[in-house]
Amino acid sequence: MSRNQGITDEAIIKMYKSGMPYKEMVSRIGISDRAIRNIMYKHGVKMNREQSSGQPRKHKINEHYFKTWSHEMAWVLGLFITDGCINNRISSVSLTQKNQTVLRRVAEYMDADYILLKNYKTRKTPTLVINSKEIKLDLARLGVLPNKSLSVPFPKVPDEFLPSFIRGVVDGDGWVQKKGYVMNITTASSSFAKGLLFVFQTWKLRSEITEEITQAGNPFFRVWVKGKLDLPRLADIIYNSEIEHYESYKENYLRVHSKTH
Repeated sequence: MSRNQGITDEAIIKMYKSGMPYKEMVSRIGISDRAIRNIMYKHGVKMNREQSSGQPRKHKINEHYFKTWSHEMAWVLGLFITDGCINNRISSVSLTQKNQTVLRRVAEYMDADYILLKNYKTRKTPTLVINSKEIKLDLARLGVLPNKSLSVPFPKVPDEFLPSFIRGVVDGDGWVQKKGYVMNITTASSSFAKGLLFVFQTWKLRSEITEEITQAGNPFFRVWVKGKLDLPRLADIIYNSEIEHYESYKENYLRVHSKTH
């Protein structure tokens, strides 16, 4: 077996120390579990008996994070719904984002020790990996399941936290025109698209859904907000003081025509 391109000894050690099971490490790295152990021996890394037997080592994480609504939790949920991945075989969830500041903030909110992976096979986008059965179960309760893209429902988010949730969705998968006249969120789930549209209409934003077909013949949906006055209004709603501010080009594009920009 040959190691996947871009996977260094340092990255392998980080995976091991996070408690990632050998089965997943073998899949991600492209070498045998024996070769992984040899790397640990070479670098003098203390071996964990439970992990060596295939059981993930316990690591720091707030297992109850998704049990109680808060602005931070709603934002993180929006990110996981759009950019998250739920492993179908093991108790692992991951979040992929170009902006590492977002990933580090998610880890901070969740009190998580984590692995930040780069160059996983052909993927060059940084990925936050969290190994937790409880987190995986709670995300499933909220509708975030393996192969979620076609079926994820719009979750029952309390009205108080809807702006933070929509911010997470926009931060995760929103597209905003640089000129600031239109933005959209793309989803393969009709249920999620209709839920988004309902929220935008409730906020009295000029919005609509368009449907398109992939080359494979599958439908997908774009939920739009349009107008140089409506985009700054959306920014005012979702980029509030409840979530710590960080520089976001999407927010900047939304506010291009804002009187206070």
